[in-house]
Amino acid sequence: MQVWHDLEQVSVESSVVTIGNFDGVHRGHRAVLDRVVGLARADHRSAVAVTFDPHPALVHRPDEAPELLTGLDDKLDLLAAAGLDAVLVVPYTLDLAALSPEEFVTRYLVDALHARTVVVGHDVRFGKANSGSLATMVELGGVHGFEVVAVDDVGRCTPRTAGGSARWSSSAARALLAEGDVAAAAGVLGRAHRLRGVVVHGDARGRQLGFPTANLGHIQGMVPADGVYAGWVRRPALAEGAPDRVLPAAVSVGTNPTFDGVDRRVEAYVLDRDDLDLYDEEVVVELVERLRPTLRFDSVDALIEQMHADVDRARGILR
Repeated sequence: MQVWHDLEQVSVESSVVTIGNFDGVHRGHRAVLDRVVGLARADHRSAVAVTFDPHPALVHRPDEAPELLTGLDDKLDLLAAAGLDAVLVVPYTLDLAALSPEEFVTRYLVDALHARTVVVGHDVRFGKANSGSLATMVELGGVHGFEVVAVDDVGRCTPRTAGGSARWSSSAARALLAEGDVAAAAGVLGRAHRLRGVVVHGDARGRQLGFPTANLGHIQGMVPADGVYAGWVRRPALAEGAPDRVLPAAVSVGTNPTFDGVDRRVEAYVLDRDDLDLYDEEVVVELVERLRPTLRFDSVDALIEQMHADVDRARGILR
């Protein structure tokens, strides 16, 4: 998949295009992307997504912006997995936000991407003050010669989210992750939630307790509620199929209250391994199931006993 960060890099004869933030690239997004790819293949055109970096909320209301489900690297990986031919990453600025709906469509969809079909959800908004709607896009399509295909909302979340009436959405996934329900979040995302980070030095307490952990720094992706999770550690630097590329793990999220910790950390213990040197390596941690909330233990021995139980449960889940 080609990734363009500037209009001067764009090279396409004709395309089927969609636009959006695509945070999390969840199952609702996938329904739109599948339609884009299907139409593009049928018409022998390029399947392209236009997305934005940073997220518009970080520009307009940084103090209220939601925690992002995915960083840009993972978003691009997930968009590539959806079968797109290219993604145009548009730097989101106040100047971009000031473009009228027609200016945005003309500059990006028509002049740059030569769109013949634009695929969007019914709730699409674009242009200055989000003044452009589906009706606006249809009108502009008539002027500039592209067809507009609107994809209906798909899916419903579990009854624990928004009374069971929420569609598959980034906000629904965030709500579930805030509760620590990574299994239900996976139902919205269509995959395990992932965190990406570089392994940094910690206080080596895990090794002293017999459970050496990889501490993540510079984390991309929404960190879920404190607790202990079963999951996987993926090592993108290793080749596909390498023996240690994907490793089962027990993952701790929290402040280590037994030791009066104050810094919130994400630490992954690779099951039954004490021979790995992951320092300074970028890894992806995928969270499969929450084992328990974070607890404060009365003694180190009690903590170690619980850690053995956590590892046993994680091993059974991941087996």
